[in-house]
Amino acid sequence: MKRIIILFSLLFALSCNNSQEKILPTNGSLTESVYSSVTIQPDSLYQVYAAVGGILDANLVDEGDLVFNGQPMMQIINSTPKLNMQNAKLAYELAKEKYNGKAAILEEIKDEIVSARLKFKNDSINFYRQKNLWNQNIGSKIEYENRKLTYELSTNNLNLLQSKYRRTEQELETQLKQAENNYKTAAITTRDFTVKSKINGKIYALYKNPGEVVNTMEPLAAVGCSDDFLIEMLVDEVDIVKLRVGQKTLVTLDAYNSKVFEATLTKIYPKKDERSQTFTVEAVFIEPPKVLYAGLAGEGNIIIAKKQDALSIPKEYLIDDSKVITENGEVNVEIGLQNLDRVEILSGIDENTYLLKPKE
Repeated sequence: MKRIIILFSLLFALSCNNSQEKILPTNGSLTESVYSSVTIQPDSLYQVYAAVGGILDANLVDEGDLVFNGQPMMQIINSTPKLNMQNAKLAYELAKEKYNGKAAILEEIKDEIVSARLKFKNDSINFYRQKNLWNQNIGSKIEYENRKLTYELSTNNLNLLQSKYRRTEQELETQLKQAENNYKTAAITTRDFTVKSKINGKIYALYKNPGEVVNTMEPLAAVGCSDDFLIEMLVDEVDIVKLRVGQKTLVTLDAYNSKVFEATLTKIYPKKDERSQTFTVEAVFIEPPKVLYAGLAGEGNIIIAKKQDALSIPKEYLIDDSKVITENGEVNVEIGLQNLDRVEILSGIDENTYLLKPKE
């Protein structure tokens, strides 16, 4: 009876082992990649802002239009800057007249200097004449001192007038330069009411309609290159350290079904987006699709490693990233490359080792 029970148990165990799914590791090519979401964006895409506030008078372009560098795109109206420019122009012209002497400010001082110089010359002659007489003990001391005082006063007055002339000339020159700068600034502000394109490209979006209020904080339009596009990808922070500029990238776009396009990683932005916990990277197509639009979405796989002769198993046969179940029980293994489905086994088993699928 015991033999029958033992035999039955053995047959039951064997039947269980035979029913449990098992495989052999396989040798072949294995590629490890980093997954990312993909959005197509025009190269040199930028948001257009107004330098001044006002009311949007007109959009001079439409969405989809091609524009050249310096082409007017929007016209903003505001009467205040024009009035400021007119006032600045008047102040500039007045300062120019004063500096050029038409207002007679410097001419009046010149006339005063001429009179002061004549008086100085006359007082100087009288003083030195009286001084010579005094040295010969001729004349009174009071007369000598009066001549000396008059001479000194004439000297000081002439020096003061000459200093006043230089100071006034410098002040007028400074006022002229300030008025000129204010006028130029006002003129620039007036020109800023015509918003112009900074590049040769295409209008991808217009955000304001005529009659709406414009300020310096809200964009008016989006402009970018018309032919050159970038692949903008969002990569999880756990994978960003694996990426390097120059790595090959495989891209699929929803608009092109399952067709795979090759690209090259060209830029890794160093700052993480705290909201999505992702990093932004950019790639360029090696051979781009014939037709691309801003905002096309898809998926990308950035290849970080590839091995031609790798011993690998399906990921569902791996336990805790370090063990597998063989016919002889659990065995520790060392793993290498891995993708979404398979993982490379570096040591612990070989291609002749049967693996049992772990029970869920």
